[in-house]
Amino acid sequence: MAKKIKQIAIYGKGGIGKSTTTSNISAALSKAGYKVMQFGCDPKSDSTNTLRGGNYIPTVLDTLREKNKVNAHDVLFEGFNGIYCVEAGGPAPGVGCAGRGIITAVQLFKQQRVFEELDLDIVIYDVLGDVVCGGFAVPIREGIAEHVFTVSSADFMSIYASNNLFRGIHKYSNAGGALLGGVIANSINAPYAKDIVDDFVKQTNTQIMEYVPRSVTVTQSELQGKTTIEAAPNSEQAKIYTRLAERIANHTESKTPSPLGVQELRDWAAKWADQLLALETGEVRGAAVGI
Repeated sequence: MAKKIKQIAIYGKGGIGKSTTTSNISAALSKAGYKVMQFGCDPKSDSTNTLRGGNYIPTVLDTLREKNKVNAHDVLFEGFNGIYCVEAGGPAPGVGCAGRGIITAVQLFKQQRVFEELDLDIVIYDVLGDVVCGGFAVPIREGIAEHVFTVSSADFMSIYASNNLFRGIHKYSNAGGALLGGVIANSINAPYAKDIVDDFVKQTNTQIMEYVPRSVTVTQSELQGKTTIEAAPNSEQAKIYTRLAERIANHTESKTPSPLGVQELRDWAAKWADQLLALETGEVRGAAVGI
């Protein structure tokens, strides 16, 4: 019997720290002994940079534009600790659909049975989560990824993107689509940020995989073109990423989330806005009277 390869997709709003989180998960998994491939599905083609010393690699679509026929190994590169790195890429500026890179790249690797050839344990798709496009839904819709995770902060637009992702998972769940593993709460430093994400998770019937604080260690590592796992392996931040990677590696049961309707989400956000305003006002008044 062929070995079952664990395939997961990590989604998140652009700029939320999705690729940073994904790359550190990949690095931690590789250090734990897993054979890992990170599949960058963002048109910016920067998912695997910190796994490759800050260097970009040729993308699947760029290579296809230069050649009529491409061997998957032409667009496959090794990064930190033997992690296989792939960037799907995007169309020429102003032309075509950004999701085409994902569709084309996934088909190429499946047709040439590269995952099996490399004897991989885990494939992680790093997918832009704030674009409504069929291509970006491929890992969910086609059931390519078995488990989906989303990176979200307490910011409304990040939560809005996560809720849209939940709607997509819900839509395809009865047709063999991937299910939700949980939320990776990123940039969680203030207590109220944790409370907001916790409440969103409760409202949508999912779970928190890990709370990841904002840390200067991550910035320092990325300025060196490295993940935190590589640059600062003994740091507290590296320990958090390692714990998250272990939870994802051991995760087996995902489920269909219960996304909020558009008005429900707006009403939920408005209640939190009122609570934060009351908190801020109370703090200001307390400071004024010397509390």
